[in-house]
Amino acid sequence: MFAIKEDRELAPNIKLLRIEAPRIVKKRQAGQFVIVRVHDHGERIPLTIADSDTENGTITIVVQGVGKTTKLLNRLTTGDQILDVVGPLGMPSEVKLFGTVVVIGGGVGTAIAYPTAVAMHQVGNRVISIVGAKTKEFVILEDEVRAASDELFVMTDDGSYGAHGFVTQKLQALIEGGTSINHVLAIGPIPMMKAVAEVTRPKGIPTIVSLNPIMVDGTGMCGGCRVLVGGETRFACVDGPEFDAHEVDFETLVQRNRQYRSQEMKALNRFEAAAEIDSDALKPCELQRKYSEVGPQHAP
Repeated sequence: MFAIKEDRELAPNIKLLRIEAPRIVKKRQAGQFVIVRVHDHGERIPLTIADSDTENGTITIVVQGVGKTTKLLNRLTTGDQILDVVGPLGMPSEVKLFGTVVVIGGGVGTAIAYPTAVAMHQVGNRVISIVGAKTKEFVILEDEVRAASDELFVMTDDGSYGAHGFVTQKLQALIEGGTSINHVLAIGPIPMMKAVAEVTRPKGIPTIVSLNPIMVDGTGMCGGCRVLVGGETRFACVDGPEFDAHEVDFETLVQRNRQYRSQEMKALNRFEAAAEIDSDALKPCELQRKYSEVGPQHAP
């Protein structure tokens, strides 16, 4: 069991969890992730390690409550425990002295991009960070990203905070303004990452994207995260999650990312319906008790 040492609300449906996992801390590198299972009957989901603390032996994950399991995770609080946290998994980010690096985070992708921004800054790169969100209340980790950056630009879709517009508009403005960019890392919604790739492609600026949104099993066993990169089939979880954005087939990626949408919605609907009847069902220990009574074949 892995104890939650801190829980903190970052934005609506987005929560930071600091988890005691000293063995993972020793091996973790920027860009890697863990597989989390809340309880015996729960699914295994991959979540990027946003930060770690070697002194206290903790890792930090940021969870956006979208489906059943992420919403269940976000119900947990300090002192609760998670059954399984496995990792670190995946290939770490390529961190070296590039020169000027632009790190782009869209929505909760900011938490995934943040550790690489830190690592890039530590090895001597000039780091320009661009953080995007729908509105001011969805801007997360601004202070942390600022501390790891030489420059920080915040963009909101509605202009309620920072500058009005998309992260791609700020990136385009930097390029057109003569900023010499040697490397770009973009992490966020798939359409955003695709748009970033199209901004940098004409200039031949090396661009990396993280395909963690498509990961399912996290170990290469299920095949659910197959992606086409440079015309070849790769697995986001074991070959990535980071790939050359200009080689990624985004059209195929979008289709595959929607593959389990109906199953995910059914599981979420059952979970929310059960929660309305019995709020205690939100706690994993209560779920375990209920499932042990009815048998695992009836577990949602």
